[in-house]
Amino acid sequence: MRRVGLYPGTFDPVTNGHLDIMQRATHVVDHLIIAVANSPGKNPAFTPPERVKLLRGLIKEHDFGDCTIEVRSFGSLLMHFADEVGARVIIRGLRAVSDFEYEFQLATMNRSLAPDIESIFLTPKESLIYVSSSLIKEISDLKGDISKFVHPTVEQALRAKLDT
Repeated sequence: MRRVGLYPGTFDPVTNGHLDIMQRATHVVDHLIIAVANSPGKNPAFTPPERVKLLRGLIKEHDFGDCTIEVRSFGSLLMHFADEVGARVIIRGLRAVSDFEYEFQLATMNRSLAPDIESIFLTPKESLIYVSSSLIKEISDLKGDISKFVHPTVEQALRAKLDT
């Protein structure tokens, strides 16, 4: 039986930390769906279609072994979307203890909504543990160097977006 996992996030922008979590998730599931949340309340720099396009481009450049990867956007309740796509595992990234409390609360609520779907927490490699999309946007907006934290394609897209 194929293990389908869902890695939800805003991915605004997608960082090397996100890519690291995706790579790690491929050791746990056979098919990974990168679920791009619409998240209008977060005031994203990129539209959902732009984030999906960036992610699809990056996925093509990486080797994920035998795991297949799909990128989709969603605007519904995560557990409804997971059920719709047949996912039985939700992948979440944890960077620090401060992430844990929020993620634990989400996982507990999700379990109450869909008891047959498990949440799995993965941590990025140590060199990426402090990287967040909001920090990347702020550094980029202030003309700082973000090249260590995002793929060159993402850096170009973010610079173009913030310079307009």
